[in-house]
Amino acid sequence: MINPHRFSIGPADAEIAMLQWGESGRPPALLVHGTGFVADVWDEVARELASTYTVYALDRRGHGASHKPGAYHFLDYADDVCQVVDALDLRDIYGIGHSAGATDLLLAAKMLPECFTRLFVMEPTVMDPGAARATDLSEESLARLQGTLRRRAEFDSADAALARYREAPAFADWTETSLRAYVRHGFTPLDTGRVRLRCTPEIEAAILRPIYEVMEQVYVGDARGNPFASLTKLDCPVRVTTAAKSDPIYKEMARRAISLIPGVTTLVFENAGHCVAQEAPAAVVEAAREFGK
Repeated sequence: MINPHRFSIGPADAEIAMLQWGESGRPPALLVHGTGFVADVWDEVARELASTYTVYALDRRGHGASHKPGAYHFLDYADDVCQVVDALDLRDIYGIGHSAGATDLLLAAKMLPECFTRLFVMEPTVMDPGAARATDLSEESLARLQGTLRRRAEFDSADAALARYREAPAFADWTETSLRAYVRHGFTPLDTGRVRLRCTPEIEAAILRPIYEVMEQVYVGDARGNPFASLTKLDCPVRVTTAAKSDPIYKEMARRAISLIPGVTTLVFENAGHCVAQEAPAAVVEAAREFGK
């Protein structure tokens, strides 16, 4: 069994927590998780890919052991990926990402085009800037953000959290390995013996707001503007995947990505939902290897 090496990059007040599977010196694969999760949820995929690649994964800002700043715009996450690439001096990178983590890779590949050789992105979070709407976030999405703030953040123990999540519909199809990895590394132990989410409800709500704005085509970005027009200028091979059992909004955002990215190819994972890498890791490994040939 290949156990990942844990390390971090960046200054103490802005650390990005990293994992590495496999020997150094092989072609690099960089894996980026979706909102709310941690690098360790890639474990079943990464262990298999490590026979061919040096596999890296990061805890995205606001998640896991990485720093928790106040800024969670899409370009902030892309900048973090670029920081990882620079710190590790990575070249010819195979980027593999899920949901908003897939978006990090798409934007980073435009910022560092000489560093990425191909991207395998599973239901990325994307808007069509040509169809932007000059309205506010809907009441429905605002209510969902309030619901996130009410999410349970503490449990009596990791075992209690695991038992609770095992019964939750969102995790119903996850493998036991992926779910245990999420609970083990997505929570921090407290002095009381209880455990608390590292991506707290407050942080998750701050991360989700721009994502909901993208879903509704109302995202305008920060002072740097809307980054999604840059996707039309990507010049490395990109495969956009969808999952047959995923919610319609994730398929719609993938469709937007497909319409924007030049020369994109597509794939559908049958019998899987949005978190396909945690539900059907063997299928993801097979598809990623095929596209990586």
